[in-house]
Order: sequence, then structure tokens, then C-alpha cells
Amino acid sequence: MDDYPLLNLFWTMLWFFLWIMWLFLLFKIVTDIFRDHELGGWGKAGWLILCVVLPYIGVLIYVIVRGQGMSKRDAKQAKDTEAAIQDYIRKTAGTAPGDGKGSGVDELARLAELKDKGAITPEEFEKAKAKVLS
Repeated sequence: MDDYPLLNLFWTMLWFFLWIMWLFLLFKIVTDIFRDHELGGWGKAGWLILCVVLPYIGVLIYVIVRGQGMSKRDAKQAKDTEAAIQDYIRKTAGTAPGDGKGSGVDELARLAELKDKGAITPEEFEKAKAKVLS
């Protein structure tokens, strides 16, 4: 251990950490290049060549030039994914907005429960049921 001082170990760890960070950033940039629908084929090819031929400088230039767009595309993708998940949940549960099934069924179940408990009369139940079904 005497031939490899502690300071050299820290320097090695720092450089390794920076290299790993750069790899993550490079993968993020490559996915962003392919995700951007506004960027044409030649633009995508140019950015990829720049990031492959001059990796550190290419990544730095990309982040400076297109960094704000990256965050906007990430936010849009997260929003679209969340909307797709919510839509899937609604379809699976049978409560898609505007289909009339989910809220009407829930309302009828609530009315039947109130009628069974005696909170509303059968006539009130029929009136409310007709209103829900119309």
C-alpha cells in the first residue's frame, strides 16, 4: 500500500466517478437525439458524429446548445407517460371520463346503498335513478 498513496486513490476515484457520469450523460444525449422529432435526420447524424468523434467536447457542446430542450422533452415524455398510465387505469377500471359508465355506476351503487339503509324512500331512489340514467 506504500507505493499507492491515499491521495492517488482519491484522484483515481474522482476520475472514475467523472467517467461514469460522462457515460450516463452520453447515453442520455443519444436517447434525446433520437427522441427529438423536430430534429431532422442530418441533424441527428451530425450530433451523433460529433459525440462519437469528439466525445467530451461533443457532449459539452450538446448540453450547452440543446440543454433546455432536453429538459422540456423529458418533462413532456413524463407527462405523456403519466397520461397513458391514467388512461389505461381508467379503461381497465371501466371509469373512462365521458363514457358514462363509471360515474353512473358509482352513483347508482351509492343510491342503492342509501335506499337499503333507509336514508331515502323507494320513490326518491327511482327519481334519482331516472336522473342518473338519463
